[in-house]
Amino acid sequence: MTDTASGVSTTATGPQADRISAEARRRRTFAVISHPDAGKSTLTEALVLHAKAITEAGAIHGKAGRRATVSDWMEMEKARGISITSTALQFPYRTQGGDTCIINLLDTPGHADFSEDTYRVLTAVDAAVMLIDAAKGLEPQTLKLFQVCRHRGIPIITVVNKWDRPGRHALELMDEIHDRIQLQTTPLTWPVGIAGDFKGVLDRRTGTYIRYTRTAGGATAAPEEHIDASRAHEAVGADWDNAVEESELLSADGADFDRDSFLRCTSTPVLFTSAILNFGVNQLLDVLAQLAPSPSGQLDVDGNRREATAPFSAFVFKVQAGMDSAHRDRIAYARVCSGTFERGEVLTHAATGKPFVTKYAQSVFGQQRSTLDTAWPGDVIGLANAAALRPGDTLYRDIPVQYPPIPSFSPEHFAVARGTDPGKHKQFRKGIEQLDQEGVIQVLRSDRRGEQAPVFAAVGPMQFEVASHRMAGEFNAPIALEFLPYTVARVADPADAEILQQQASVEVFTRTDGVVIAVFSTKWRLENVERELPGVRLRSLVAAAD
Repeated sequence: MTDTASGVSTTATGPQADRISAEARRRRTFAVISHPDAGKSTLTEALVLHAKAITEAGAIHGKAGRRATVSDWMEMEKARGISITSTALQFPYRTQGGDTCIINLLDTPGHADFSEDTYRVLTAVDAAVMLIDAAKGLEPQTLKLFQVCRHRGIPIITVVNKWDRPGRHALELMDEIHDRIQLQTTPLTWPVGIAGDFKGVLDRRTGTYIRYTRTAGGATAAPEEHIDASRAHEAVGADWDNAVEESELLSADGADFDRDSFLRCTSTPVLFTSAILNFGVNQLLDVLAQLAPSPSGQLDVDGNRREATAPFSAFVFKVQAGMDSAHRDRIAYARVCSGTFERGEVLTHAATGKPFVTKYAQSVFGQQRSTLDTAWPGDVIGLANAAALRPGDTLYRDIPVQYPPIPSFSPEHFAVARGTDPGKHKQFRKGIEQLDQEGVIQVLRSDRRGEQAPVFAAVGPMQFEVASHRMAGEFNAPIALEFLPYTVARVADPADAEILQQQASVEVFTRTDGVVIAVFSTKWRLENVERELPGVRLRSLVAAAD
């Protein structure tokens, strides 16, 4: 197939197409998402351990004698024991069948205050692993993330974690998922032993019993023993009989795995694990390798699919600075959507039409980086010193393409940022610009407040903590925040800015991208203004809960 305007083939042919297709089929690009404290970073670490990309699992804050996890590398993450920013990890995994997959794993923040970062990551994956706490079931942030995945057509693999601790009954959890989010659960493994007494799992695909053995502190891969069904009762007694009986009930209820419904996002395969003990992690890796979809191209801004074998294109979903304090550079994370990436080639930046040279391309593994020469559809590449790139940007070669932009969420918290050291004006300005470009916070400005008093706008208050911490630590420009009494934001027409500015409990700003934002003290004040000024047009931003 050839583009008539340029005369360039829109898809590769022959051996080149075969190579691209083969490499794409080997890729599994997915995100791990959950409510805070469901064990997401611990599971990420366990996956990397079982894939033999590391030799010993680190731990989140509070585990004495253990190093930090590879995904939580920021000092603030180590101190607080929570994920603050998303992280990319690429590593090979050799399946039990002998095939080798390339895993592109994106760990995401669980806290709702950082849901905008999680949303960006979900634009760059082909599947999601949703982690549920065995004792708590579906929590508010979990529900929101399920809804985002469904809206974007992202197949979900559900993992019930912390089965080594007391929790709810497995059948009760399956009913809750089905009733609250209308997803048919199709467990691939079933726990042998109640929550808090995790002996192993019944592999519903083979009928065998997989028995786990604890290791010291859970820092190394837990040994597994596969026991034939005929000997399982002898090995574990009544717990095996109960697991078999419940598995048969699931089959009678239509809860056996169906790949088509999984890919249509109407069912979710389920596995039971204890990430901290490394129980059930091998099964999850094999399920990802066997069942998760491989890259198949990407829809552009007009809804047309750019096939994986088309000329190179990529989508920037994240920008991160401060990864290397010695160099002060920043990395743009881009998901390869089509074609082959070769380091050093000149691409086109779709937003500006300008050339973009990829001399400093890197493979990213948490905070660690190494030179990357070639990448294929599904891979995540790190582009260093990419000052021109923003989240949502498209890069391409030969055939132009523009992927849908990433919308900004509607902020609900606002604070004026002022530098506390007048001699650090240059660092202050650079830091504010950097945080804005990364999307750590939105930056609003107005003539009324002046250039030295930008307003930070955030989905959640913890974003202010991150911004303050990074301004002081990375840019040596500490700031003081003055919180403003606004809770609602709307997009306004520039022509209405003056009349809105005259209203009580209303303030008007311009965002860095030129969008005029009006903020209101409460939703009731917004409703009053809309009644009093019927000619003024106010439009909603994207809401974090959508």
